Amino acid sequence: MSKQIRFNAFEMNCIAYQSPGLWRHPQDRSREYKDLEYWIDLAKILEKGIFDGVFLADVLGIYDVYQQSAEHALTGAVQVPVNDPLQIVPAMAAVTKHLGFGVTTSISFEHPYPFARRMSTLDHLSKGRVGWNIVTSYLASGSKNLGLSNQVSHDERYDIADEYLEVLYKLWEGSWENDAVVADKKSGVFADFKKVHPIKHKGKYFEVPGIHICEPSPQRTPVLYQAGASGRGQTFASQNAECIFIAAPSKVATKSIVQSIRHKLVENGRDPYSAKIYALLSIVTDETDEKAQHKFREYQSYASYDGALTLLSGWSGVDFSQYQSKDKVEYIQTDAIQSLLDSYVNADPNRIWTIEEIANWIGVGGNGPVLVGSAQTVADELQQWVEDTDIDGFNLAYILAHQSFQDVVDFIVPELQKRGVYPMQYSEGTLREKLFQNNAHLPDWHRGAAYRKTTLSLFRAAV
Repeated sequence: MSKQIRFNAFEMNCIAYQSPGLWRHPQDRSREYKDLEYWIDLAKILEKGIFDGVFLADVLGIYDVYQQSAEHALTGAVQVPVNDPLQIVPAMAAVTKHLGFGVTTSISFEHPYPFARRMSTLDHLSKGRVGWNIVTSYLASGSKNLGLSNQVSHDERYDIADEYLEVLYKLWEGSWENDAVVADKKSGVFADFKKVHPIKHKGKYFEVPGIHICEPSPQRTPVLYQAGASGRGQTFASQNAECIFIAAPSKVATKSIVQSIRHKLVENGRDPYSAKIYALLSIVTDETDEKAQHKFREYQSYASYDGALTLLSGWSGVDFSQYQSKDKVEYIQTDAIQSLLDSYVNADPNRIWTIEEIANWIGVGGNGPVLVGSAQTVADELQQWVEDTDIDGFNLAYILAHQSFQDVVDFIVPELQKRGVYPMQYSEGTLREKLFQNNAHLPDWHRGAAYRKTTLSLFRAAV
């Protein structure tokens, strides 16, 4: 039997997101991103299509590497303006029962103590449907706005992330015992204070002495997503992530990254399939191949060349305005997304990219492939991608909001269901239970689970 295919919707609380210039299309709705109705409509579309969740990206900075200026980011609405991703989740959760919400926040820009409360609050409000995409942030502009004169180096950001997660695990998993909340109206005792513990954390980067300020949420720790594909990023993911998001321009590059991640999981004592791997991809579909191809050509006519290079420069940390359009792209090590240029230059030995080719590629659909065709054609390709690369599913980036997702729900989902490779309905439970058909909490083998035992044993030993 063919492997099941899973979908997430890849979104951002901004305009156009992965397809700069497409906000000008008359059918695009992304200009409505400031309205709750926009996000409510999206949530209903995705739940109808039995998507695992909506994966909300975020940046706290602007794309000002291209031409050493924010001009094209601002004139083209290239991920700016951008609003907070967490605040739209309760509205979407209120109109759905099953849809998950993977939210991106950076360990570089918020102390773990207030962040732990924000995520526990969302997990409570959504009844356990929240995940967290752990990022370390690659835009130097964001670091400067928080008073950092220089961007912290790529690998040190992951060192900070290791301790950041340690603090969160102690708060989410170890601070409140399972039966700490009594809520006994007769005795007047809400929480047994002996079962609520300060975490007493004192490390290299953080000092957090107190208790978690929230009672345990349905999942305690949200489902953990991570998107780092560099060597250091994969090591971090193999120690923490339950879902891993990758972006590469070809099957060859995707397969190489997937194999490396599966190997890293084994190195860290995990089953190679204990993490779900989602690949970035966009779909343009219609009733026939001809209609879909016509739609795709129309979309291409709205794409922004400068907008695409603004994204590429920001992602890679390399100002591509200093090169000619026909120049071949070479790998340059930076403190931005190290895996991005590697996926173009090194991962696929059969392809040599020019700057112009990458700009045209990114202009519609961002850094992932775009599948174009009828439901039958696209379904064939999706199944082939899963078979050839060993991924578990796709983070689908929209080209037109919300038309791209509506087309997937109307055309692609029924075709995949007919083939028996896509869910017919949601399973019950929290997001973690839906994804892994297991417990609502972190599994016992997970790094975070150790803090349930270690932390509590230390607390009890001190009593």
